[in-house]
Amino acid sequence: MANFTLPPMPYPYDALEPHIDARTMEIHHTKHHQAYTDGLNKALGNLGPEWQNKSDVVEILKSIDSVPENARGAVNFHGGGYNNHTLFWNSMKKGGGGEPSGEIADAIKKAFGSFSDFKTKFSQDSTTLQGSGWGWLVKNASGGVQFTTMPNQSSVWTRFNKEKLAPLLGLDVWEHAYYLKYQNKRADYVAAWWNVVNWDEVGKRFK
Repeated sequence: MANFTLPPMPYPYDALEPHIDARTMEIHHTKHHQAYTDGLNKALGNLGPEWQNKSDVVEILKSIDSVPENARGAVNFHGGGYNNHTLFWNSMKKGGGGEPSGEIADAIKKAFGSFSDFKTKFSQDSTTLQGSGWGWLVKNASGGVQFTTMPNQSSVWTRFNKEKLAPLLGLDVWEHAYYLKYQNKRADYVAAWWNVVNWDEVGKRFK
């Protein structure tokens, strides 16, 4: 039986106040992330031991096309949700924000012209994403970076084998990520989120 567990938060639920409120963080982690964890275990539990015994969700997502068709949708959704949120929590920190430095800063400038232009594109495209999903800064096959969106909980890792895309910085724009504080003002949530981005972590992922 698959045995993925809910990863602990890397900081207290109120650490990102006032930009993201403690109640939202608590519900997001203990209810939503827990549900993806449980859903992933259930989906894998319906398959044979070659899937039930896997312990690396990234490897599962990279090989999503090999998952039996009857479970592929559930594994894609819950596995993506499980990994997306783990990356999301660690992409933020108290006292974050500002601009990146080093190699990731150079890659962003090369791809987008400037950090300001990158921030504008990321913000606009994440804000206007229809329905639920994520905005992502990803590393691409050439070793540079680009922006992409992913619907629902689909993971960037599911595009690794064909496109060599790897997730660096993701923003959850599902309503449950912001509705308690920002209601329908997704743009306000996106603008506030930049104040908690953990660029040190993103830089490590890029390397």
